[in-house]
Amino acid sequence: MSLTLKSRITLNDGHSMPIFGLGLYQAESSSKTIQIITDAIKLGYPLIDTAEIYKNESQFGEAVKKGIKREEIFLTTKLFT
Repeated sequence: MSLTLKSRITLNDGHSMPIFGLGLYQAESSSKTIQIITDAIKLGYPLIDTAEIYKNESQFGEAVKKGIKREEIFLTTKLFT
């Protein structure tokens, strides 16, 4: 089986999610990060991984506002307590 950016894994509930994506760990909370997210999605990255503690979740939202269809992207995040 060859893996591509379109490769997916089926979850226990029958839904599937992308195997590959862009991780935003240590990405700055800046307009540069918004552009990186936008470019990655245009290049075919189907998943964006972020976390509240990274302080860059809002950059994902801003990238979506720039015309990216939210339903085309799988977002993963983490909550720290």
